[in-house]
Amino acid sequence: MTTISLSSSVLSNPKLTPLDRAKQLTATLLSERSEASGALFARQLHEVLRALDASDRHGFQRYLATEFQPDRAALRVAAERYLADGTAEAAAALARAADPPRQELLRRINMAPGGTGALMAMRSEIASWLRGEPELKLLDADLKHLFTSWFNRGFIELKRLDWQTPAAVLEKLIAYEAVHEIKGWDDLRRRLAPDRRCFAFFHPALPGEPLIFVEVALVQGLATAMPPLLARETDEEAARAQAARADTAIFYSISNCQDGLRGVAFGNLLIKQVVEELKAEFPQLKRFSTLSPVPGFRRWLGPRLANGSDPDAALLPQLESGDWWNDPTQSEKLRAPLLRLCARYLTRPPSIRVDPVARFHLGNGARLERINWLGNSAPRGIQESFGIMVNYLYDRDAINDNHEAFVRDGTVVRSPEVDALLQS
Repeated sequence: MTTISLSSSVLSNPKLTPLDRAKQLTATLLSERSEASGALFARQLHEVLRALDASDRHGFQRYLATEFQPDRAALRVAAERYLADGTAEAAAALARAADPPRQELLRRINMAPGGTGALMAMRSEIASWLRGEPELKLLDADLKHLFTSWFNRGFIELKRLDWQTPAAVLEKLIAYEAVHEIKGWDDLRRRLAPDRRCFAFFHPALPGEPLIFVEVALVQGLATAMPPLLARETDEEAARAQAARADTAIFYSISNCQDGLRGVAFGNLLIKQVVEELKAEFPQLKRFSTLSPVPGFRRWLGPRLANGSDPDAALLPQLESGDWWNDPTQSEKLRAPLLRLCARYLTRPPSIRVDPVARFHLGNGARLERINWLGNSAPRGIQESFGIMVNYLYDRDAINDNHEAFVRDGTVVRSPEVDALLQS
């Protein structure tokens, strides 16, 4: 029986459960040597997978994770050979033996139209199972490994998004915005005004689907609070004049759009490329900075104040009483100690877990420039960091040195202003 007739019999056999059909097609796909037939079987497998219910999808994911392991005997032989002579050829043979057949299978599944999106959806779905089913981590790791190579800089494309961008893409900006909610089309239009910029990465396998996007405000001076950046001004001529006068680009929101690509790094490349794009369009720009949240600050500070281990423990009742941020007298009393504590939080030794946003920007080579009081008094800002926001400055001449210092020993390069907070 040929593989094509085998495939047909699998699809039409009424005795097979949908999950069994998927498993048999998977084995057929991996054994096929013809590229044309492989593409056909990949399409058939996708049709079967789309019809699986949640339980059977989970069963299929476990099947992928637990089967298709490297041949243990061949791997042992290759390892012993490498240990015996250590040649480049032996190392290459060991690498081939250690490569699980599952990765080749996933490459073949990707041959079908929509294959990349289907694999991304699979990785997104298994995320909730990883803690309780560690065997799924093998499948997750293989998918991440493949996505890292498929979504490298040679394949992704930077595009500016504006009001002329197709509505289907703009709708996704509203849906995917993860930092500062876009409250409808009027709000989005303001964020795409002449003194604003929005850039996103796209991949040819996912047309119309942004991978990550960044929103930028063109301003004068270092922006220290969100309300002016999100104000819904509509005068386009005034916005154009503002862009022409701007000396600073503020990156105020970066949103990853595809959960299936978690851990695949785009942000570093995105910021650096957008800096170059903006510098080419606006040569007068002198500073490139973020206005960023501090999402881990309140989680870190709460227990310290609650157990009385911090000299500022007396702050806790005030922080939990009403809307203190709307009371100028009360908020001014909290200002100095909270800014000092936030500076301490962001500059802790590298052995302690670093705030995720800080880790991202410091790891990209930015400098901790300024810590801003009540930069975001929206409910989320108060909940995460008592309204505090941070400027991370991207100095094009110092990015590489700052990055090396942070990666090498956790050095947080910071401004004299932040140092002054630490000593207050």
